Amino acid sequence: MDKLLNGRNAVIYGGAGGIGTGVARVFAREGARVFLAGRDRHRLEKVGKDVGAAGVAVVDAHDEDAVEEHVRDIVSAAGSLDISFNLIGRGDVQGTPLIEMRLDDILAAPVEGLRTNFLTARAAARQMVQQGNGVILHLNSASAHGHMPGMGSTGPADAAVETFMTYLAAELGPQGVRVVGIHTAGVAETMTELPEALEMIAGMSVLRRAPVLAEVAETAAFLASDRASGVTGTVANVTAGLVLR
Repeated sequence: MDKLLNGRNAVIYGGAGGIGTGVARVFAREGARVFLAGRDRHRLEKVGKDVGAAGVAVVDAHDEDAVEEHVRDIVSAAGSLDISFNLIGRGDVQGTPLIEMRLDDILAAPVEGLRTNFLTARAAARQMVQQGNGVILHLNSASAHGHMPGMGSTGPADAAVETFMTYLAAELGPQGVRVVGIHTAGVAETMTELPEALEMIAGMSVLRRAPVLAEVAETAAFLASDRASGVTGTVANVTAGLVLR
């Protein structure tokens, strides 16, 4: 049986993080050439060696010239860029009532999320439009839809990025480029030091457990593949029923 991502070239921003590592491993298993980008070279190289990455690079995703240059480097080395997945953290501020939050705290995550998603998606899209195909992936916690108290800047940040990606899907669709996302929250393997939070998530979710890394990574591989070729402008729910939408 053919692998889902045979011959595809994929870049994962935030590739040394917990979710990034899991996604990189599944993408590589499914035949993709994986390029990892992030800020910590030591961690990137460790993950790259573990998953058999085609390349690792320290990239400042706030620097549009650096992001564009990195995409050009991938295309020069591999011939194309077929999948771009942004998993960069935003520094969300949670646990403080909105009426007690500082202005900078409520604005930081939406601005950070929009900036890095815009720059990485734009760089990828420019190349993908030339190719006539490609997939841009994004991820958030679905807090824009769950309306849970105490989520602070997470809801506004999720809403901003998701809305941007929906408009991007509408613009890029006629040129063969798909834009799809994943909702997930409290991924078990990334919260091993927060057992009480995991227990709370399990109690609130319909499946009575937190989502696991494999579920997120396998969904990402499917969405990036031709088996999801009719899917764009939407978000897959991998929250184990924490959010129903």
